[in-house]
Amino acid sequence: MLRTRLGPTALLLVALTACSADAPAEPRGATAPPSAPPSAPAAEPTGTGPGAGTDAEPGPDAGTDLPPVASPVSLPAVMREEARGELGGSRLRRGEVLETTDAYTRSVVTYRSRGLTVSGVLLRPRGEGPFPGVVLNHGYIEPSAYSPGQGMAREQDHLARAGYVVLHTDYRGHAGSDPASDLDLESRLGYARDAVTAVRSLAREPYVDDERLGMVGRSMGGGVTLSALVIAPGLVDAAVVHASVSSDYVDNLRQFTEPGRPDEAAELYAELGGPPETNPEPYRQLSPRTYLDRITEPVLALHGELDETCPPPWADATQRALTGAGVDARLETYPDEGHTFYAGWRSMIERTDAFLTARMGAA
Repeated sequence: MLRTRLGPTALLLVALTACSADAPAEPRGATAPPSAPPSAPAAEPTGTGPGAGTDAEPGPDAGTDLPPVASPVSLPAVMREEARGELGGSRLRRGEVLETTDAYTRSVVTYRSRGLTVSGVLLRPRGEGPFPGVVLNHGYIEPSAYSPGQGMAREQDHLARAGYVVLHTDYRGHAGSDPASDLDLESRLGYARDAVTAVRSLAREPYVDDERLGMVGRSMGGGVTLSALVIAPGLVDAAVVHASVSSDYVDNLRQFTEPGRPDEAAELYAELGGPPETNPEPYRQLSPRTYLDRITEPVLALHGELDETCPPPWADATQRALTGAGVDARLETYPDEGHTFYAGWRSMIERTDAFLTARMGAA
């Protein structure tokens, strides 16, 4: 198992004022429960929606090597959508220009994700390209309070200045995206769909090198990233997760949903045929850990040893599972950092950039 402990002498100090105020931690207990508008559609079941079949089982073009489906609300169900070609994304539609700097232009964009419109922000470096592309998956922020591109502003700026085209997806139910149900949000499957289609949409742009693509996820977005990798093996060249939630769905359910969002937990139990202790299989099928052997990309995890929101043992367990599944994976820990990263942030983002660059190869 590859693991590096980065001590204080290895960290490059940055001023606390450089830490973005829009990089909140995944909520604990009763804080900031996610919500969806009352008019939000029901969770999108497998095999429904534009261009889809009507059954959770694979069609003739879905392949024969996919795991069984215990519930339409499961990773294997979304794997079948991927096998049927339903997560292809679309061209990006440009909207308002939010910012023009000496290095890049930052704009609102939208793209299509299995029948829904999803918003995000795009940072395009100056020049013709083609540039490598990276999709950012942000951590939990209360959807009703979320603004476009919120959550990873520091990462957006650094990576765009380093020469990446950056697409930060807002996810469904956020900002200018179409609404989504509580169940779709709570399972995180909709977010994983939106991450996969974000990569595919970014790759369609002529100024993006579709042979050099990466993904970075923070906190909840780390779990979204792992789910995207098991849904669509080969989607990107490399992935990095910062302060990630657990790869075991039940860990996250116990830490975040059950204490603070009991109504959503009850809805999930009803959909999945009971809580994990009485019916564990559907929850295994919501856990990327169950399917890590499908991942083909190298994965770097960066985690603070003082993280109380996403406890370090979660990162250890994911690392053991990744290497046990044969994935080229590395965990690097920061002894003096909590969930958000302050003094160690510069070291973390430079490590992220170096990892992506090395795995993507030359232009």
